[in-house]
Amino acid sequence: MPAVPPPAKVLVTGANGYIAAWLVRLLLEDGYSVRGTVRSAAKGAFLQKLFAGFGDKFEIAVVEDITKEGAFDEAVKGVDVVEHTASPFHFKLITPAVQGTTGVLNSIKKNAPNVKRVIVLASCASVLTSTTSPKTYDESSWNEPAVAEAAEKGGKTPLMIAYRASKTLAEKAAWKFVEDNKGSIGWDLTVINPPFVWGPPIHEVTSLSNLNTSMVDLYNTITGKKTAEVLTGPGNAYVDVRDVARAHVLAIQKDDAGGQRIIVSAGSHFWQELVDVANEMDPSLPFKGEAGATKDKPYVIQYDTSRMASVLGLECRPLKDTIKDSITYFNELESAALH
Repeated sequence: MPAVPPPAKVLVTGANGYIAAWLVRLLLEDGYSVRGTVRSAAKGAFLQKLFAGFGDKFEIAVVEDITKEGAFDEAVKGVDVVEHTASPFHFKLITPAVQGTTGVLNSIKKNAPNVKRVIVLASCASVLTSTTSPKTYDESSWNEPAVAEAAEKGGKTPLMIAYRASKTLAEKAAWKFVEDNKGSIGWDLTVINPPFVWGPPIHEVTSLSNLNTSMVDLYNTITGKKTAEVLTGPGNAYVDVRDVARAHVLAIQKDDAGGQRIIVSAGSHFWQELVDVANEMDPSLPFKGEAGATKDKPYVIQYDTSRMASVLGLECRPLKDTIKDSITYFNELESAALH
């Protein structure tokens, strides 16, 4: 399918989420019209105020339960593109994650004949497997071990494994839906797979306690709440929230993005490295960890981002920028809590 330029109308599911709010902003700034789904009118009020300057280019649609059959039947009507981000980062049952994804695709098939492209926000949780030796992952990698372990252990599956299994099965369900319905749908699918996502939020956050999980993890790291073993352990990979949002916009604007699974990562990291960079950005931070302890260690988890570069043409922000802006945000949030 060809790219879909502005002023096309884009549905963003879960529009009050961490990545989604940035996505809505970038879409509006690029000239698209946006309909954002939220679970209640109250959750949409903050967004309506945030994007008031865009007038009738932004609207809210309430979808109370994304796992209900036909939940998105009304929300998808009249749109040209769907950006499905509504799959929260928490450790719940696997079934809702799959149903939320296939449900919106069914609604598009039934009620949105004008849709040309669907972009699904997935995760590198469906890409990587547990490893202690250096490994580079690409878009051909799938987290089959997590799926197998979840199937074997059922309700006794460790929370992180259950999360990874849910992300893997939800993404596989999306690709299977497209394959099963390729003769009766007029749109193609793009899946965006980011690792840990950090950077300043613009969605509604009232305290540190209701930050999204990945930002809480970053805050806990730079304030000394991770063990020395974890700080110097295998680490992971990261990307800035603004770059993930931009990737979603570019996925609409690039012809070749259709039918692609795309890892969007800025690079690898050790947790101690984050502490070191945070202290470089703000030397007044009290926690230092084992400064420089991971400086010469090889990264264990690495992602091949050649597809991100060649298909989307995206160049991600450096770690220092993401950490600096995150620290500024944490300070502002802490300051607001004191007043």
